[in-house]
Amino acid sequence: MLFRTQSAAVYGIDANLVDVEVDLTPIRNETDTPATVIIVGLPDLAVRESRERIRAAINNSAFFFPFHKTTINLAPADVRKEGASFDLPIALGILGANGDLADAEHLTDILSVGELSLDGRVRPIRGALPIALRARESQTRHLLLPDENAKEAAVVSGINVYPVSDLRNAVDLIAAIRSENPPTPVRVDLAEILIHDDHYSVDFREVRGQQAAKRALEVATAGGHNILLIGPPGSGKTMLTKRLPTILPPLEFEAALELTKIHSVAGLTGRSGLLTHRPFRSPHHTISDAGLIGGGALPRPGEVSLAHQGVLFLDELPEFDRSVLEVLRQPLEDQKVTISRAAMSLTFPASFMLAAAMNPCPCGFWNDPTRECRCTPLQIQRYVGRISGPLLDRIDIHIDVPAVKFRELTGDTPPETEDSAAIRQRVINARNRQRERFA
Repeated sequence: MLFRTQSAAVYGIDANLVDVEVDLTPIRNETDTPATVIIVGLPDLAVRESRERIRAAINNSAFFFPFHKTTINLAPADVRKEGASFDLPIALGILGANGDLADAEHLTDILSVGELSLDGRVRPIRGALPIALRARESQTRHLLLPDENAKEAAVVSGINVYPVSDLRNAVDLIAAIRSENPPTPVRVDLAEILIHDDHYSVDFREVRGQQAAKRALEVATAGGHNILLIGPPGSGKTMLTKRLPTILPPLEFEAALELTKIHSVAGLTGRSGLLTHRPFRSPHHTISDAGLIGGGALPRPGEVSLAHQGVLFLDELPEFDRSVLEVLRQPLEDQKVTISRAAMSLTFPASFMLAAAMNPCPCGFWNDPTRECRCTPLQIQRYVGRISGPLLDRIDIHIDVPAVKFRELTGDTPPETEDSAAIRQRVINARNRQRERFA
């Protein structure tokens, strides 16, 4: 018996539909045993391994794995299928072909994704939001996916999202969807989700002095300019930059949707659903070029894409490998990253604000009025020379951050300073004026 259902595979930050066809053939010769399960359609190792997971999940969910030769086709056959998200649709296809789905013909109006545990529980997947968007585009009516991914997928209107906890729950849901009183799908209040939360654990009010650096960060944020802070150790470069998220403007819905897609395929959304805060990414200086811009056999987004619509902070800039820094030149120019492989070419968004910090010399005290620099001119030249001219040319603002005098830090009367909320409002006003000017 032949049974069809639908699933999806994620490529880049988008998803493509995959037709899952299951055929059960009676045993007719000695070469075909009840354990024969064949998966075709360019499956990778994780998909091929699903045979044993699915068999155990079906048996442990109070069903019986069919005593037939089982052939599973994942179409289109010329596109490689990766990951364990096909476990659930394959299991449902086997149950459907075996007659265990009540009142269900081919599940062509139901798309399902999910990894199965041996006991039948459904584990979370990557890329729930791109899959939900693709399901809506294809006019698929219902989407079954793990509990942990339901809130993320439910932000897409026009499709019924149903969370499933285990294989038995998925079978019961399909029967309920086919009934006269279908279950209520998951709903989310987008207006409530998009309310900007002004509560942060840090604030610019906590920083004494450094008025010029604060103003430079405000200007950079308002215009989306890249900025480099140069100063001795302890001057507050990192402390100032880590407060940048508190003055970033709120995300609009379309930008939040695109950002969530990127983090979803990277497996970084969890149960949070739609991401409403601009990201702040601060990778260690030992990061590789693939970790920074993305890569892999099936390319995944790197730090520049995870910082999309937000800030990428590179502390101790000269300590990064020069080859790693050089790969930043194209994303800074084009605001996107294109990764080409033999089988495919994928593009990830990478519109971010680069914030970097560095010392003026190896010891850090060149031109410091209170500390003596022990570096030779050649050492300073080599240190600064680790950053190429073309990369420095793409950083719009270079600002010196001198050390704050001790009496300014310990004075009894705190100096008047603005909090992040006031600075953020000026940033929002400036961006609104720019939007009107260039409309």
